[in-house]
Amino acid sequence: MSIQSIILSACAAIATLSILVFLYKKARKEQLLTRANQDIEQRVSQKKKEADRLVSNAYEESKRLKNQSRSDIDKEIKSRRAAIVQIENHAMDKEKYLDGRDTLLADKETALEREREKIKQLKEKQEEIIQNLLSTLEKAAGFSREEAKKILLDNVERDVRQRAGNMIKEMEAQAKKVANRKAQEIIIDAIQRTAVNHIVSATTSSVQLPDDELKGRIIGREGRNIRAFESMTGVDVIIDDSPGTVILSAFDPIRREIAKLSLDKLVQDGRINPSRIEEAVERSRDELADTVKERGEEAADELGLQFHPKLIEMMGKLHYRTSYGQNMLSHSLECAHVAAIIAEELNVNATLAKRGAMLHDIGKAIDFEQGGSHTTLGKEVCEKYGESAEILNCIMAHHEEEPPETIEAVIVKMADVISSSRPGARRESVEAYVKRLEKLETLAYSFEGVDRVFAIQAGREVRVIVKPDQIDEASSHKLANDIAARIEKEMEYPGEVKVNIIRETRATGIAR
Repeated sequence: MSIQSIILSACAAIATLSILVFLYKKARKEQLLTRANQDIEQRVSQKKKEADRLVSNAYEESKRLKNQSRSDIDKEIKSRRAAIVQIENHAMDKEKYLDGRDTLLADKETALEREREKIKQLKEKQEEIIQNLLSTLEKAAGFSREEAKKILLDNVERDVRQRAGNMIKEMEAQAKKVANRKAQEIIIDAIQRTAVNHIVSATTSSVQLPDDELKGRIIGREGRNIRAFESMTGVDVIIDDSPGTVILSAFDPIRREIAKLSLDKLVQDGRINPSRIEEAVERSRDELADTVKERGEEAADELGLQFHPKLIEMMGKLHYRTSYGQNMLSHSLECAHVAAIIAEELNVNATLAKRGAMLHDIGKAIDFEQGGSHTTLGKEVCEKYGESAEILNCIMAHHEEEPPETIEAVIVKMADVISSSRPGARRESVEAYVKRLEKLETLAYSFEGVDRVFAIQAGREVRVIVKPDQIDEASSHKLANDIAARIEKEMEYPGEVKVNIIRETRATGIAR
């Protein structure tokens, strides 16, 4: 057998084997496919039976729910029908009640109309009886109805006035008792805790000379030295027979202080001529400017407050300003301490009260040539250097040029009055003093029923003696308040003025 035949036999065997394998696989696949189809058909049959069962259960459940809903609806309808029937019955009962009430009201209205007619008739009879009685009374009393009404009103007015006077008296006594006790506690505590030197200044200064020969040098040849000195300083030099003393007179304390320092330098130097006078005056101005600044800084440090440098300079100038002889820097410091203590006692802003009190008279440090009151000038300068609106109100309110807007402004006003009115704080000229007393008495005399007036205790008390036949006990309290109000409105005075009304009745008998 040849190799070729062997190869062909092998190929034929392989082909046959392949066909057999293919036929086997095909038969196997058909078998598997048949099994799968049978399995699918079985599952579909089971799912169909399960679906039929679920549909049957759902149908039974829906039928049950439908029957139950129909039963519930029937019950709800029956319940609502019963409620409607009940409401209809209630409405019918209420309608019957209202019909009965309308009938009753109609009967009552008819009865009231009859009563009203009877009352009208009675009123007419009453008016007729009253008119007859009034006519009878007028004839019996001897005066008309208008005259009787006037007498009655006069009696009522007198009674009301007396009651009002008694009420005013009682209320004043109670208010004064409480207010005085509390005010005294606060003010006394403030004064006791304040220690400020009492400085009183005048409008003249004296310079002591080592000998009277210097008076001639001060005058100079033909008076040229004294003329130069007065021209450069703006003060009057008074050289009289007083031994070893020269008087410097000027309304402006700063000019007077510069003149005093300059004359002290000239006396110590001994050489007095116009050129030396000019040098001494210039050096004294510089020294005083430094002193003014130091005094302002000392005042600010004493209060523990910060101020604008210009305000500090003006505070220092207050040391050389006076009011009724009272040193204004000491007065401002005293007011600041008192205001701070009162504010602390009242639990308000003590720093604001202290600052407002320190600056309340700052306008007096401005040159007198500028127009306006010291409060207006003080407000302008403080506003210029950044002080708050509360401080400006304190300045204007302490002389009532503006109403106080804060409790601190009221405290500043109180502190100013306390410092100004304490014993020894101020002095005034005899002429101003007499005019103030005369004005007090004239003002009190202007009221009706006043007999005599006496202003006593340096004008701090006014005793008014009234005519007893015109002013009764109750009216005297009202008169005291009216006079006090007029004094407060029309006069300027330190502290307070007490008005006392004196009424006495004298009975005189004559034996013959």
